[in-house]
Amino acid sequence: MTLDLSQYPNLANANTPEELRLLPKHKLSKLSTELRQFLLNCVSQSSGHFASGLGTVELTVALHYVYNTPFDRVVWDVGHQAYPHKILTGRRDRMTSIRQKDGLHPFPWPPESEYDTFAVGHSSTSISAALGMAIAANKENKGRKVVAVIGDGAMTAGLAFEALNHGGDLNEDLLVVLNDNEMSISENVGALNSHLTRLLTGSLFNTIRDGSKKILSNVPPIKELASRAEEHIKGMVVPGTIFEELGFHYAGPIDGHDVNAVVDTLTNMRKMSGPKLLHVVTKKGKGYEKAEQDPIKWHAVPKFDHTTEEFPKSKPGKPTFSAIFGTWLCDMASADSDLIAITPAMREGSGMVAFSQRFPDQYIDVAIAEQHAVTLAGGLAKEGKHPVVAIYSTFLQRAYDQLIHDVALQALPVLFAIDRAGLVGADGPTHQGAFDIPFLRCIPNMIIMTPSDEAECRNMLFTGHKANMPAAVRYPRGAGIGAKPSEKMDEITLGISKTIRNGEKFAILNFGTLISEAQKAAEILNATVIDMRFVKPIDKDAILLAAQAHDLLVTLEDGAVSGGAGSAVQQCLHENKVLAYVLCLGLPDEFIMQGTQQEMYAELGLDAQGIVNAIKQYHD
Repeated sequence: MTLDLSQYPNLANANTPEELRLLPKHKLSKLSTELRQFLLNCVSQSSGHFASGLGTVELTVALHYVYNTPFDRVVWDVGHQAYPHKILTGRRDRMTSIRQKDGLHPFPWPPESEYDTFAVGHSSTSISAALGMAIAANKENKGRKVVAVIGDGAMTAGLAFEALNHGGDLNEDLLVVLNDNEMSISENVGALNSHLTRLLTGSLFNTIRDGSKKILSNVPPIKELASRAEEHIKGMVVPGTIFEELGFHYAGPIDGHDVNAVVDTLTNMRKMSGPKLLHVVTKKGKGYEKAEQDPIKWHAVPKFDHTTEEFPKSKPGKPTFSAIFGTWLCDMASADSDLIAITPAMREGSGMVAFSQRFPDQYIDVAIAEQHAVTLAGGLAKEGKHPVVAIYSTFLQRAYDQLIHDVALQALPVLFAIDRAGLVGADGPTHQGAFDIPFLRCIPNMIIMTPSDEAECRNMLFTGHKANMPAAVRYPRGAGIGAKPSEKMDEITLGISKTIRNGEKFAILNFGTLISEAQKAAEILNATVIDMRFVKPIDKDAILLAAQAHDLLVTLEDGAVSGGAGSAVQQCLHENKVLAYVLCLGLPDEFIMQGTQQEMYAELGLDAQGIVNAIKQYHD
């Protein structure tokens, strides 16, 4: 993107943090305004995450102004909020390529920049990673500082508190910045709190405090009394007691949009030793009224005209699989008062908005706590309820032990509605749903279903709900092929496939929504197409018959080939002592980068032409 210097005179002189730190402090406010406008112009042209970045502009400027990055480490959490960070770290002119094939990575990505200290796409990892860096910095003894930035939503995850519990017990030089964008605490921001924070982080207060601790160290009762007095005085005026109890020196809350105040506070805290937590209050969508009013809608946006503040009108299309799930959930809850649906903070993405409004007593949002979501479902199932865990494929990875130990081991009837299975597109390698088939297939007592269209998805959800054992239905991001589901729900016999087309020589065994590509390839090759539908239990009879009648079996799946559905087919043949040629098509043994779903499936040879080419090459 070409930078118009007349529009962004200060930003033009801050292409890197080194340049930023040469600016006089009084220009930081104007720089922040320009950075926010630049971000608006970029994202409106490229699409991408929007509201979160608008909320972290001043914080990002202040962090790079005060800390000597990249020598000092700043670890971002999730990465939605890191667009301003990318702009200030030498990637300004490439911002319109973000989330696109061969463009900038959607989240912090170390291979892309030395300023991206840790790869982050999932929530609540920053404190743990930063603590590890702080321990390493202490051993290195070169004066390196480490900062973790984490949002108040991400702080709901157990991993964040595990890291705080550990970090507070150590004496490592670590700063945790709590980026709090909840409106409910905005009244805590003001002159009194800013003044108090400057006092609490200033050299005079801390010299007195640390000196007093040394003097009183040999008088335990007085030392304990003084410590409690300090804690309770601060506890009356700042909401940081919990962090102090965990061993962190707490400061804040401060206005995260007052860049000079943030710089002053960070400067003070940089001089302090030991674990520290700075509570910064920001507003998602700051500076763009519509995003401020509806940060959920403006969290991730398509290309839009920012002068009209409206998204482009989309043509009516096929319903997404998330919408199919949401409709099924409402219909099922109407018939089953024991159904309880659980989401780990993904109500909108999982299509549960209508359900949460119509059935509030059967809806549970556990916040960003996937492990808790799964074990909670196990507890509900143990008491006769019918839990449905709506979860993204990559987020289910975070609850793998709970899935095994707290659900499958006890054969508890929990239904997992796994959204974003397969390639998700622009969010890239942290969000590609590549691994759910391999990691589910090896777990006893599991049913794994792979619907090929919307109608089957609805029936498979119903089947899983009725199965009386752990069951998973995996479906992709986006719309299906237009197969309109029936209002009536039919229970599918477990482990039974469906032959779509009879042909010669080649049999394509399809698992999931690549069925249309399989059919196109089959027309060219005159191949048989079998919609396998179940990875577990797998249709052994269909596999054995297909092996007898064809020269080559071709398995097709939108997940990792290693340990995937194709492996299940090979295992079936091996167990039954049947020799057959098998070509397994799916995602290779590598992490898949960002790009549209169509672009990436074509690149990986999983579109119709890619399937044809692979079969011809293998058979020849």
